[in-house]
Amino acid sequence: MALKAVHVSDVPNLDQVPHKAPLYATRFSSQGIEIGRTSKFLVIGHRGNGMNLLQSADRRMKAVKENSILSFNAAANYPIDFIEFDVQVTKDDCPVIFHDDFILTQHNGTVYERRITELSLAEFLSYGPQREEGLAGKPLMRKTKDGKIVSWTVETDDSACTLKEAFEKVNPSIGFNIELKFDDHIVYQQDYLIHVLKAVLHVVLEYAKGRPIIFSSFQPDAALLVKNLQTSYPVFFLTNGGTEIYYDVRRNSLEEATKLCLEGGLEGIVSEVKGIFRNPGLVNKIKESKLSLLTYGKLNNVPEAVYMQHLMGIDGVIVDFVEQVTEAVCKLVKKPDEILLEGEEKVQNRPQFSQRELSFLLKLIPELIQ
Repeated sequence: MALKAVHVSDVPNLDQVPHKAPLYATRFSSQGIEIGRTSKFLVIGHRGNGMNLLQSADRRMKAVKENSILSFNAAANYPIDFIEFDVQVTKDDCPVIFHDDFILTQHNGTVYERRITELSLAEFLSYGPQREEGLAGKPLMRKTKDGKIVSWTVETDDSACTLKEAFEKVNPSIGFNIELKFDDHIVYQQDYLIHVLKAVLHVVLEYAKGRPIIFSSFQPDAALLVKNLQTSYPVFFLTNGGTEIYYDVRRNSLEEATKLCLEGGLEGIVSEVKGIFRNPGLVNKIKESKLSLLTYGKLNNVPEAVYMQHLMGIDGVIVDFVEQVTEAVCKLVKKPDEILLEGEEKVQNRPQFSQRELSFLLKLIPELIQ
């Protein structure tokens, strides 16, 4: 697609999407996210109950099909606040939930690859397990990071799903972190972005009802546009925090992410956790800018790394090991003045750090993860 700069002020009729949704249940303040639940520290299930890493020896990475209704409701069994998932729009304008830019299948030994956005809804749903009994879908394959093509085999499989189905079938108490997914290797035209975002917003505004929603995107222009296309839900900018370098400089550092959010009126940043640990001093600067801060990445599956982020003032984490991390958070991240139930003994579960010790740890972490 041809290069065309997006200037939000030039986009016509940004308020024409019908405003049907209630105001977002989460309040935003100078302290970041304040949610109407039991804790201010958010735990968010990555692609539901965790992403699939098919080449991993860890069974948890292949337990439940990612980005599926089954995975979303499995995550909802634990004390999480949101599930995160990826939304793309088919060529017939239906928002569907799928992470990869391409979907793969195999027939007679030959692998076939199609771009999600070039499929119709019916074609997309024809891959993998079918909801209708007796029907067999196309075998689903996946390309690993090293380029290998492997069978997408998990212990508990499920059908592909649409955004509308997620609203209808997933536990209504769980918030949705909707990542607006675009190909890193395409420079999108403004009109195309607006068309796709309106297709997503049409479903959200029709079916969200009282469910908490956060929008997020690695695509800077999409993040700015979805903020201006609606006023009901907060928008976060996703960034690798400088751990990877892209052609678009807005994606290459936490400083650039902060600048984008402040100039575009976005509510927060979602950073690769390594970007935070390599530059811990930026956390205070981000919070002083009245922005909320979430993180994602493999380190968020380590309870100690999650607790460290809580101490640093980060608002929440996106995790794959939902059961293990939520259990750890419930033990570690507690208010000191919580009222104990009758007969309950007060147990000190979390380590205590002095300000000097915390300062030392913050200086040490960047060295440890290089």
